[in-house]
Amino acid sequence: MGQIYPVKSEMPHRILIVDDEKNTREGLRWALESHADEVTIAEDGEKALLLLGDHPADLVISDLKMPKMDGMELLQHVKEEYPESEFVILTGHGTVETAVEAMKLGAFDYLMKPVNLEELGLLIKRVFEQRELRRENERLRAEVNERYGFENIVGNSAGMQKVFQMVRQVAPTRASVLVQGDTGTGKELVARAIHYNSPRKNKPFVAVNCGALTQSLLESELFGHEKGAFTGAVKQRAGRFEAADRGTIFLDEIGETSPEFQVKLLRVLQEQEFERVGGHTPVKVDVRVIAATNRDLKKEVDEGRFREDLYYRLNVVRIDLPPLRERRDDVALLVHHFLQEFGREHGRTLTISPRAMQMLQNHEWPGNVRQLRTVMESVCILTPGKEIGPSNLPDEIRDEPDKGPHLRLAVGMTVKDAERELIRATLAENKGNKAKAARILGLGRKTLYRKLEEYEIESDRNTS
Repeated sequence: MGQIYPVKSEMPHRILIVDDEKNTREGLRWALESHADEVTIAEDGEKALLLLGDHPADLVISDLKMPKMDGMELLQHVKEEYPESEFVILTGHGTVETAVEAMKLGAFDYLMKPVNLEELGLLIKRVFEQRELRRENERLRAEVNERYGFENIVGNSAGMQKVFQMVRQVAPTRASVLVQGDTGTGKELVARAIHYNSPRKNKPFVAVNCGALTQSLLESELFGHEKGAFTGAVKQRAGRFEAADRGTIFLDEIGETSPEFQVKLLRVLQEQEFERVGGHTPVKVDVRVIAATNRDLKKEVDEGRFREDLYYRLNVVRIDLPPLRERRDDVALLVHHFLQEFGREHGRTLTISPRAMQMLQNHEWPGNVRQLRTVMESVCILTPGKEIGPSNLPDEIRDEPDKGPHLRLAVGMTVKDAERELIRATLAENKGNKAKAARILGLGRKTLYRKLEEYEIESDRNTS
């Protein structure tokens, strides 16, 4: 008869056995009890539907021939009302053709009677493994969509609001996009946001750093090569364009490419085809191209370093990312965003003092958002207490000349949070002198003390 081995899973498994023969259904229930978290039985299709209404099953194993409602009719009801439930048909030798027809209607597979338990065990293992894989793919897809949704690109400044608007408008189209901005401004994040908010979101997103490869390596990487195309090409290899078929390819640092390569890339954009290195047969692809550069590509065209025809092919829509020094109002939003991200990652809950925030907002950030992110990760790891103060910041930020006191409040902050920041900033500016801070804020001293306790604010000095 064989033996069934349980499948390990974090998700509960429910199996429903439907058969009008008592010995068959009871025998299968006994055999499968160690294989699933819950095994129920029904003697016909009508009772099976009543049970499914109370407790939907992951897998229905049903005989084909039964009174009142046979297996084919039950299959149709299950697929219509419980599409997530898999269905396996049990059939005799005379009804194999009907069982094959059942698979065309959505049954996962069929088994011959009398049932071989070992064969049934392998089939159930396959059913549950595919369900787990599908759930994992759905989870990953949801995670990717959440991570790369354009609404999660942080920024309230006018420059970033313009970026958001352009991403919303261009994402549903198939137009080529050129993203320009300084190093570290988030060009790839914008490219991913366009892809994952487009009709191509379930197809590949392939990123290539053109500036990190020589011309010959770049051509082989993007277009692939035929066997024997060059020394070491021992077999045919598909390139990144083929990998991105029906999806999106992101060509970072496109301004670093050679004129010879630009000619070949222009053909791909015009004809949607290319030849592998060493090959002569055209390879057709359907790929959306998003290119990025930290150079002024129009200036590169004017000075003869970049092909004008390729520039206009890439520059159907251009998105300019402002550097962080031009969007200082976004620094506080980014800081709190990174505090949450790294807090979750490292199991910490940190706040930041108004003085430390002021220093971060005053910094020029030559490395833009990427540099700020690195600084905040380091600070989150190395700060010993629960609040990030000036002493916890890197020397190059802490030692910058003071540009004067000011308070920045983020759009979307609650009145309570704004009051808390105002009180903390006023205390910090007055070196913890509560009496002076109360006068400046227009509060009675008792009111100030109550709010300090309510907001859990500790001043740098205990001056009353």
